[in-house]
Amino acid sequence: MRNYESILGAAEQLPPEDRLRLIEALWNSVPPESELPLHADWEQELLRRVGDVVQGTAPTLAWSKIREEALERIGYGS
Repeated sequence: MRNYESILGAAEQLPPEDRLRLIEALWNSVPPESELPLHADWEQELLRRVGDVVQGTAPTLAWSKIREEALERIGYGS
């Protein structure tokens, strides 16, 4: 069986679209109940942002606006 470094090296030789397909396939192979460890910096940032939302100080957008902007970005705007 190959080790992580040899698999990574082989994956890095793939064209970008194949690497993206591989990332998706690997992500989909991880059981949903698996927990990903958060770096301490990310944890603090997430806690800060959640606090902003709870306190009502975070800027928010309606889903309809987010959807409209996303569709415009990919060429399906109104």
